[in-house]
Amino acid sequence: MTVPLPDLFKRVTLTPGGVRINALAGGNERGTPVLLLHGYPQTHVMWHHVAPDLARDHMVVLTDLRGYGDSGKPSGGPTHDGYAKRTMAYDQVLAMRALGFERFAVAGHDRGARVAHRMALDYPQCVTRIAVLDIVPTRHALRTADKDFGQAYWHWFFLAQPEPLPEHLIGADPVGWVRGRMSSLRRGGLPFDAQAVSEYVRCFREPAAIHASCEDYRAAVGADLDDDDAAAARGQRVTAPLLALWGEHGFVGRHYGDVTEIWREYANDVRGHSLPCGHYLAEEAPLETTAALRDFLKG
Repeated sequence: MTVPLPDLFKRVTLTPGGVRINALAGGNERGTPVLLLHGYPQTHVMWHHVAPDLARDHMVVLTDLRGYGDSGKPSGGPTHDGYAKRTMAYDQVLAMRALGFERFAVAGHDRGARVAHRMALDYPQCVTRIAVLDIVPTRHALRTADKDFGQAYWHWFFLAQPEPLPEHLIGADPVGWVRGRMSSLRRGGLPFDAQAVSEYVRCFREPAAIHASCEDYRAAVGADLDDDDAAAARGQRVTAPLLALWGEHGFVGRHYGDVTEIWREYANDVRGHSLPCGHYLAEEAPLETTAALRDFLKG
């Protein structure tokens, strides 16, 4: 990999629960640990602007979610539970334990933010702080979906279609798919790093990765929504301090308005604001994203 992540990050291959998790770890060994989780259709490389700066004060761990990057791509099973956010969160908790971290902060973008949300609900004893980048909760998104949501996030419903339709269509041009999805959601700020995009393409063009990412979205409209509805029925909320960041020019900022008000229905201690960009905060507006995360992680 040629993407500019400095040598202070050392690659570690972990197998929590028998699933390979590709990870990089490095930074200030006396600092508090922070787990960074990527979104679709990316890998841990999406944090290449942000992670080195956070590593000055924190021990930073970057991972590829199961099904993505160089992590394992197990079967999702008949009900796609293998890619439920509950399952993916468990992977990451085990990975952090394997690295010696029982308690840690987590920041996630896109799909990674949904994993982080489930992690904060299922493992409140582990998550000290949570940052969610450019999402509203899955339950809110699906229960309030309308024409505008369908137009902007049509890929949610396309990827959730039964196998093999989306796999077959994406597999015909995976490079075009990755570049097209990313360019369609970018709204100003810095351009994508060419080396980073090449890394996303390298990983995503593998048929197993295409299938796994579809399983991720199939789980979203099934197991994930069921788990979120059950949590809401119990009155379960995120108890760790939560930072919500979103792109003011992207769909989340344009459609949902003040995203913190939505998150206050799901979490006890919420703060946040928009950034001058579209969906890809850490790459379009890395300085602003890093500053917001640094300030939040200081406590």
